[in-house]
Amino acid sequence: MKSVYQSSDHSCVLEAQDFYDNDNKMIFTCYEPPHGASVMGIDLQTGQVTNFSKTPGTYNEPEGIFPDGLYTTVEADRQCESLGGERGSGNIDIWKLRLDGTGKDFVRLTYFNDYVGGKASNPVVSTDGRFMAFQAARARDAAGVGYGILIYWFSPASSDARQ
Repeated sequence: MKSVYQSSDHSCVLEAQDFYDNDNKMIFTCYEPPHGASVMGIDLQTGQVTNFSKTPGTYNEPEGIFPDGLYTTVEADRQCESLGGERGSGNIDIWKLRLDGTGKDFVRLTYFNDYVGGKASNPVVSTDGRFMAFQAARARDAAGVGYGILIYWFSPASSDARQ
C-alpha cells in the first residue's frame, strides 16, 4: 500500500473516485465545509494535483470518467446560480466537465433540479461512452439514495437502436 495524497486538515476531506489516462491519473473529490466540493485530479507519476472545477463555494463531485479520459461526469449545484436555492449536495444535477484544468467547460446533462424537490445523481459512463446510467432522487434525501435508475444516451443513433 502507498499513500499518494493526504489532506492536512478538515478544509479538504478526500474521496477517491476513478482512474484515467491508462491508470496514470486519478480523479477525486475534495469536500470543503460547509457545503462545497471540488473536482480534483492527481498525476500518480509526478504527484501533481489539479483542481479541475475551480469554483469555490459550489458543490462539484466527480463520478464517472468517459472512456477517452478527457471528461468526467459531475454531481453539481451549478444551476443554483440561475435557479437559486441552497448550495450543496441536495440541489444537484449531472454535468459533464472537461478535464483540461480551466474549470470553464461544464455542460449540463440533466434538469431534475429545475423541479422543486428533484435531483439526479450517481452517474456512471458506459465503457464505450455511448450512454450513462444515473439515479433519480429527492433533494432532501441523503447522498446515495435513489428511486430509479435511468439511461441517458449521448448519441441519438445509439438510443434508436435500443428502443
